[in-house]
Amino acid sequence: MPIAPPMDPAAPVDLTVAFPPLSAPMAWQAWAWQLMLSPMRQYRLAGLAMREAWRLGTVSVDALGGGAAALVARGGRTAPSTASNDRRFEGPAWRQWPFGLYAQAFAAQQRWWREATRPLPGLSEHSRRLVEFGARQLLEATSPANFPATNPEVISATVTERGANLLRGVVHLMDDLTRPHLRRPPAGAEAYRVGSEVAATPGRVVYRNRLIELIQYAPRTPSAQAEPVLIVPAWIMKYYVLDLTPDRSLVDWLVRHGHTVFMVSWLNPDARDRERSMDDCLADGVLAALDTIGAIAPGRQVHAVGYCLGGTLLAIAAAAMARDGDDRLRTLSLFAAQTDFSEPGELGRFIDEAQLCWLEQRMARTGYLDARQLAAAFALLRPGDRVWGRAVREYLLGRRKPLDALSAWNADGTRIPARMHAQYLRALYLRNDLAEGRYLADGRPVSLATIQVPVFLVATVADPVAPWQSVYELHRLTDAPITFTLTTGGHSAGVVNPPPAEGEAARRHYQIATRPPGQAGSTLDAQRWRDTTSSTAGSWWTPWQRWLVEHGSGQAMPPPLGHDGLDYGHAPGWYVRTRH
Repeated sequence: MPIAPPMDPAAPVDLTVAFPPLSAPMAWQAWAWQLMLSPMRQYRLAGLAMREAWRLGTVSVDALGGGAAALVARGGRTAPSTASNDRRFEGPAWRQWPFGLYAQAFAAQQRWWREATRPLPGLSEHSRRLVEFGARQLLEATSPANFPATNPEVISATVTERGANLLRGVVHLMDDLTRPHLRRPPAGAEAYRVGSEVAATPGRVVYRNRLIELIQYAPRTPSAQAEPVLIVPAWIMKYYVLDLTPDRSLVDWLVRHGHTVFMVSWLNPDARDRERSMDDCLADGVLAALDTIGAIAPGRQVHAVGYCLGGTLLAIAAAAMARDGDDRLRTLSLFAAQTDFSEPGELGRFIDEAQLCWLEQRMARTGYLDARQLAAAFALLRPGDRVWGRAVREYLLGRRKPLDALSAWNADGTRIPARMHAQYLRALYLRNDLAEGRYLADGRPVSLATIQVPVFLVATVADPVAPWQSVYELHRLTDAPITFTLTTGGHSAGVVNPPPAEGEAARRHYQIATRPPGQAGSTLDAQRWRDTTSSTAGSWWTPWQRWLVEHGSGQAMPPPLGHDGLDYGHAPGWYVRTRH
């Protein structure tokens, strides 16, 4: 049997967060029933199964007669391309008999299930996607790469090391299982201490309330851009993904380019915070931060920046401020943030009425959604890499790669208050109230159409959390001028994308184009935009910083650190340090 690792490197597996007792079984039942009523689909699936079996039989016979060369010639190297680009099959050992056949059989199963989970008449798209998701989890769990007897790399390592790799794997597994109970971070995270190796940009905490700390970072230039930058990160993780190591810190990069930066650092809530709501996030989060900035730098507008859920919250705040005639925002920048949830991506598989009712009952007992539960759901979005690939590498091969800064941050999640999480899922994911003008902020509806300030919108190509096509939909929801940037990378790595050092080759590319104001009705289709927009090597940070300068009012003396003598200590503050 394969060994599955904890999905969060610091947490035990909690599959129930992704598989509540009702939705998945009901989806499978509906799929089976509709398949019974579709004889042509049954015929195609039977034919596909016969063709795949014939192909595998032919390859097997040829390989027995002609050895490894025949297997390769017949497609022994096709597993990585015909399967799910599983990097575990890339080694040369997978081209040899019988392991190449195992890989091809696995690819054949994937092709069959891909056909079986295509849309069926009478089957809802949500049920189909749940079945597709479940089939993918089952296939990934039964991959031949996961089993010692069918993985040639594990066999070779075990023979060469006389089983020492398995002994190391047991040590790694026991370490991962015991760390959560000892309240310790994942192995290797000790190398990234908050305030030292990460979140190390010098600054001061200038405000604190029951929900946030506000950190101010002074520019490192004689004069500063007049408008300060306010960054609102997601509340499900610590803020320092945007102040990672010094060479990968967006905050550090901004202050070196003459910007005064304010960063929201969210409290890690507990059961006492169960009744905190989305309105609390607006009032005690975004608006309280803007009030503090106004006291420190009176009369100056603000470049507001939101990442992930923080970007969604900031869009709500911008719409509410436009509704109320509040003109404190100079520009709005949204990084990997959705405002239209009609196509919410992989996470949409977990959201329906039955699942939300079940989740609300669970949160009612604790008062919050635990970060480990959310980490399990995210891990299941990429089980080949985040679950089974890691299991093979660390527990069967006995190899543990050093944790990098981004992975250490990824394991440093926060809890989410029960009421706020339920409101967010129901209003946005389930009903899509924000995009359709029904979302209530402070008891009154807000509309994204009222936003008129310039918008800089960033999406990443390989983002399962906020698919770039979904992020792009803001073009249809407001007439404001939008500069849209599509960059390579994922939800985090695509955003944490500093410019390459001098003489270093660019690791990423981006596409960028600006849509003038008043043209929401003539917006290009997302795919057509991508097909017709040129690509540039490098980091999108550079054109974004130029955009901030272009949309500012020039330079001015930097504002003082804090106001009225209030001082809550040095950055990174207290809230970011609280894990439990």
